[in-house]
Amino acid sequence: MTAREYHDRTTHSPASVRTGGHTLEWDIKPFPFKVYTDLAAIALPREIDPVGIDTLAALADPAAPAASLGLSRLAAVLYYAAGVTKKKSYPGGGEILFRAAASTGALYQTEAYVAVGEVAGLEPGLYHFCPGDFALRRLRAGDIRTALAEAAADDAIRRRAATIVLSAIYWRNTWKYQARAYRHLFWDSGTMLANVLAVGGALGLEPRVLTGFVDADVNRLLGLDATHEVALELIAIGPETAAAPSAAPLDTIAHATLPLSSSEVDYPLIHEMQAASRLDSAAAVRAWRERGSTIGRSPSRVEPATDPAAAKLVALPPPREQASRGLGETIQRRGSTRQFGHASLTTEEFATALWAAARPFEADVPSGLVDVYLIVNAVDGVSPGAYFYRPAEHALEPLSLGNLRNRSAYLCLEQPLAGDASAVIYFLTRLDRVTSALGDRGYRVVNLEAGLAGGRAYLAAYALGFGASGLTFYDGHVVEFFSPHAARKDAIFVTALGRSGVGGRVNIESNLITRRRPSG
Repeated sequence: MTAREYHDRTTHSPASVRTGGHTLEWDIKPFPFKVYTDLAAIALPREIDPVGIDTLAALADPAAPAASLGLSRLAAVLYYAAGVTKKKSYPGGGEILFRAAASTGALYQTEAYVAVGEVAGLEPGLYHFCPGDFALRRLRAGDIRTALAEAAADDAIRRRAATIVLSAIYWRNTWKYQARAYRHLFWDSGTMLANVLAVGGALGLEPRVLTGFVDADVNRLLGLDATHEVALELIAIGPETAAAPSAAPLDTIAHATLPLSSSEVDYPLIHEMQAASRLDSAAAVRAWRERGSTIGRSPSRVEPATDPAAAKLVALPPPREQASRGLGETIQRRGSTRQFGHASLTTEEFATALWAAARPFEADVPSGLVDVYLIVNAVDGVSPGAYFYRPAEHALEPLSLGNLRNRSAYLCLEQPLAGDASAVIYFLTRLDRVTSALGDRGYRVVNLEAGLAGGRAYLAAYALGFGASGLTFYDGHVVEFFSPHAARKDAIFVTALGRSGVGGRVNIESNLITRRRPSG
C-alpha cells in the first residue's frame, strides 16, 4: 500500500457514495472520551486564561518568549485546543458537548498527551488530558523528554519545558467514515493544531511542530495499542530549560481504559497506510527531514496554465490587523456552521481568511505543500467564479467566471452548504511530487497542513463574525473542475466560508471560567 494507492482507493465519486451501503450503527457509536480507569485524576485549574490578545494579531505575530511555563498556561493551551468549551442541553436530559476545535462528524478522535519536564505546579512525567472532566492522568512518573527526543531525532525536545503529543483513535472516526477516516485523522488534528499554535504563540510558548518521529517508539512511550490508536504529531512548547538527563530504557505501560463501544469494525486499508508511512529509526527520521528540506516552499505547484506574468490578477486588500475579538473568545465562540445565508462577505473579510489559511508555521519540514483554489459566490468586489489564490502576491488568479453555486454544491457531495456559502476553499496538492520527496509520510503532512489551514480560516472567520465549515468532496471532480490549472494535483480538503443563515442563536452554557487577567 502506498499513499497514491490509498488516496485513489478512498476517493469519493457519485457512484461510490450512492453504492457504498454503509449505515451507522448507533448502538456501537464510540464513547467520545478516553478514560483511564486505574489512574487518579489531577484536576486542572478551571479559571482559564482568557488569552485576550486580538485573534488576528495572534495569527500574525507571536508574543515575546515566556520565561517559564506554569500549570495555568498549560491548562489554557489544552483547553483551547481540545477542551469542552460549551454544551447544549435538550428537554429530557439530552446534552451535546462542543469542543474547542472542529472534528469531522463531531467524533473527536484526537487525543492529547503531554510530556512534562519543567512545568511549575506539575511533577515531571507523561500525562493524558481528558476533556470530559478537564483533568490530567499521569501515565509515567519522571522526566521522559530524553526518550521522546531520541524517538523524534531532535535533541531540542530534551530542553523544551513540555511537548504535546496528538494521537488518534481510529474507531471513533471509522465508525462513520470507514477507511477514508485516515485522511480525517490529520484534518482534525490539523484543526486542533491551529488552536495550539495560535494560543501557544500568544502565550509566548514558541510552539514547534514535529511530524517526523519513530512511530513505534512514540506509541510505546504513550502506552498505545497501535492497532487502535497512534501518535500523529508532536508540538514542543515552553522555554528552554536545563536538558533532561539521560535515562534507562522505559518499561512498557498498558493502563486499563474504558471500552469505547461493545464492538468495532476494523479497516485494513488504514493499517496498511499507517505502516507504509511510518519511520522505523532515528536515522530514518533524520534522512526523511533532510529530503524534506530540499523541496522548498510550495513544491506542489505545477507550471500554471497561464504565464504568471501575463495573468490578470485580482489584487486583494491587506488583511485586517485587528478583529476586536480576543483569541480565547474566538475559540469559545467557534462552531461549524450548518446553514449559510446568501449574504456577502466583504472583500477585506475574505482576504483576511485567505491570508490566515496560507500562513507558514514552524515545523520540521517546510510548509506550503497545499495550494488554495476557490469558488467565490458572494464576496463584495470579487466577481463570482473560480480562482487560484497566490499568497506571495495576496491576489487571485481568475480561472473561470460566472455563477457556480450549483457546481460548488455538487463538488461537495451535493451538499447545499457549499452552494450557499459566500466562498469555498478547495485545498489541493501535487501529491506525487510531495511523496517523491517525503515518501508516503508526505501524505500525512499534506492532510495535516490542509487541516491546519482550514483551522486558521475558522479562527479568522469567527474572529470577524462570520462562519466556516469543513466539507468532504468528490475528489476527481474537484480536480477536473479546476483543470487545466490543477492538472496532476489531488484534492485534499475543503472549507466553506459565509454568514450563518440561521435566524436564532442557541443558548449555550460554558463549563469553565475565564479570568480577567492572565497569569503564568
